Amino acid sequence: MNDSESELCVVDSNVWLYAFIQTQAQDKTAKAKTIVQSSHIIVSSQVINEVCVNLIKKARFDEISIRSLIESFYSKYRVANISQEYLLKASELRDRHRFSYWDSLIVACALLEGATVVYSEDMQAGLVVENRLRIVNPFAA
Repeated sequence: MNDSESELCVVDSNVWLYAFIQTQAQDKTAKAKTIVQSSHIIVSSQVINEVCVNLIKKARFDEISIRSLIESFYSKYRVANISQEYLLKASELRDRHRFSYWDSLIVACALLEGATVVYSEDMQAGLVVENRLRIVNPFAA
C-alpha cells in the first residue's frame, strides 16, 4: 500500500479472498492481509455478497462464520449499500470504460463514496477514472 495507506480505498472481492483463504500464493495472501488492515476502506455491499458466496463455495465457511464475517465488515469498515444512484453511475461507467457489470459497480461505489484507489487484481491496473480514482493491482511487481 505504501504511499496510499491513508487514502480512502475500495478493495475488490478478489483481494479479500486472498486475505481470507490460504492458497499457494503466499505472497498474495500476505499483501492482501496488509491491505485489509487499513481503516480507510469502504466496502460495497456487493463485495460483501461476492466474498461470502465464494467463502461458502471455495472455503466451506459455515453460516456462523459468514454471520461473524458480515458483522466484522460492518463494524470495522464503512459499508456502502448499492442504490439506484450506484446502478446508474455503473451504467455510465460501462458506457465510457467498458467495465464488466460487476466491476462497474465497484468503481461507481468508489467514486460516489470519495475513494481515490480501487485495489483489484482483475481490473485494468493504472487506469485513472474521472481524474481522481486509480485502479491498482496490489500484486503487480
